[in-house]
Amino acid sequence: MRVMVLVKASAASEDGATDPAWTRAMLAAMGRFNAALREAGVLVAAHGLRPSRHGVRVTLAEGVRGVEAGPFLPPEAQVAGFWLWQVRDLDEALAWARRCPDPMPGEGILEIRPLDEG
Repeated sequence: MRVMVLVKASAASEDGATDPAWTRAMLAAMGRFNAALREAGVLVAAHGLRPSRHGVRVTLAEGVRGVEAGPFLPPEAQVAGFWLWQVRDLDEALAWARRCPDPMPGEGILEIRPLDEG
């Protein structure tokens, strides 16, 4: 099964206000984690996202289209990055998620969602 693993944003990631030393250490740890995912044949794709202030939101309702420029609130409801993993089942995805380095200073949140592949 394939799952999308969403890395939830934080106020710090949305503001770009993380400590440079922490960021370097986190990126190095994530590099090692991604290498382990790749070696195990789990990693399909992985990308970080720029803060929501760089994005736009398009609303679609009854033929009317609207565009809203970021940033979007609350920061914790935004996505800072994602992985696409190929796993046997949700238990395997959870096992990998438990090995993930802290993606945010303070509390980090990963949301695991199976793909609806019909």
